[in-house]
Amino acid sequence: MLWKIVVLNLKSRPGRFVQRRFAGWFSGRKREPEVFTSVVDGLKKVYRTKLLPLEETYLFHDFHSPKLNDADFDSKPIILFMGQYSTGKTTLIKYLLESDFPGMRIGPEPTTDRFIAIMYDKTEGVIPGNALVVDPKKQFRPLSKFGNAFLNRFQCSTVDSPVLKSISVIDTPGILSGEKQRTDRGYDFTGVLQWFAERVDRIILLFDAHKLDISDEFRRSIEALHGHDDKIRIVLNKADMIDHQQLMRVYGALMWSLGKILHTPEVARVYIGSFWDQPLKNDLNRRLFEDEEQDLFKDIQSLPTNAALRKLNDLIKRARLAKAHAFIISRLHKEMPTLFGKEQKKMELIANLDQIYQDLEREYLISPGDFPNIKAMQEDLLRIDFSKFTSLKVNLMESVDTMLSDDIARLMSMIPQEKFDASSNTSVEGGAFEIVGDKESPFGYKRGVGADAGAGDLEWIISKKKPQYDEIFRSLSPVEGKLMTTDVKTEMVKSKLPNSVLGKIYKLADLDQDGLLDSDEFAIMMHLISIKLDGYDLPQELPSHLIPPAKRQHSSPAMKFEKPS
Repeated sequence: MLWKIVVLNLKSRPGRFVQRRFAGWFSGRKREPEVFTSVVDGLKKVYRTKLLPLEETYLFHDFHSPKLNDADFDSKPIILFMGQYSTGKTTLIKYLLESDFPGMRIGPEPTTDRFIAIMYDKTEGVIPGNALVVDPKKQFRPLSKFGNAFLNRFQCSTVDSPVLKSISVIDTPGILSGEKQRTDRGYDFTGVLQWFAERVDRIILLFDAHKLDISDEFRRSIEALHGHDDKIRIVLNKADMIDHQQLMRVYGALMWSLGKILHTPEVARVYIGSFWDQPLKNDLNRRLFEDEEQDLFKDIQSLPTNAALRKLNDLIKRARLAKAHAFIISRLHKEMPTLFGKEQKKMELIANLDQIYQDLEREYLISPGDFPNIKAMQEDLLRIDFSKFTSLKVNLMESVDTMLSDDIARLMSMIPQEKFDASSNTSVEGGAFEIVGDKESPFGYKRGVGADAGAGDLEWIISKKKPQYDEIFRSLSPVEGKLMTTDVKTEMVKSKLPNSVLGKIYKLADLDQDGLLDSDEFAIMMHLISIKLDGYDLPQELPSHLIPPAKRQHSSPAMKFEKPS
């Protein structure tokens, strides 16, 4: 009688029976929970022991995503930059790093023709794609499936930048428009984007305020990001080229265009500004741009702290997809005939895949959002030999259920403590991020109103223009030969240079670092502004020929200005 009851229960509620009851009745003594030394260590262990066997049994890697390696879990947070050509992707990366990187090219035409992974190393150099995908320490090994046509367009540029100690960056080829987008790239471009989207922590889509038209290739590229909408941030770049009224209209048009592609009720976060180190063409929206830049930088700075949570979230999504995939494959295996008519039945099952989805949803209580895209699944099934499919393995499904209900919950509980322990050394520092959190100079975010500036006098290379600078200095009403910060900032912002650049100039000019500027230091400040406006890069340290002779014994080694190529 007991056996009959068990059989009836299996027939009436197979989903619940398979997922919850079977192991509970017959698995025996409950095992002690495994000990994890860290969240990342735990993710690696539960993936290898509980999720990977399910993926391999039901050919998950042939349909969806390649097998995860330790490098995927150990990697730093990655930011993927995407956009049509000439939207400022490479310029924004240079602005963040305050450094060039090998392979960088900037221009109005499509200059970036390859995927460039920009990563930290003390030695600057380039690692070609074919060498990169065989490096076990890097997470790019699965990219070899896209072939030589892609690998010849893929490289890693190593840069000694403090920013890259906490994050890595992927610069993508400019997405084409017009007739150019009909040119075959020779590899699965959207497939590569989809692979990166699964593994990066943030996806930044750049738009030019002058050209909001979304080409067919850009549309396909954005659609390839489906399922990773939480990672997407939008940057409306070059917004200093238009006025208030035009900016409002451009923003509305961008939201309307994106709404038709992203298909989500939530509005994606849009950052508006001019993200580079050149003067603003129109500074009417200067305060808005400062606020937006601050928000974007804070979002990027949060990535190292939230990296473990992102990896855990991605593993949960992967596990739910793998379970749904296993149910689909096992059902197709069950429906196939033993001897004759296999090919005809295969085509029939593929055509009726939507009905199979509905049956599985009801039978096993699977959320519709867990199922893979039906069109992509049908295309993949056409090329797969159904004889490789197998029946439903109860122990594998139960193992994944245990992972989701027990192991993931324990790893979640570890995240707050890990955030607390690592909060002091995981923030993104250096480059353009240095001035964002600045608490000393008047050019930190929302600073400078109550701070001061000043100090010294003698003749040096700037003496030719010193009378002109002294006249401006006196017009600002110095107190005891020194200027207050408020007056200095008022004069400096006339250059229309971004606050991050002005803050760097201010620090270079304040030789004795007393927070005040005397007439000599004010002249240095004005000279540095002039140099920047003339198109030269600022030095990391003030060169000796710009320092008053009386102060040169305290100066740092000289550095030369170099005209950008």
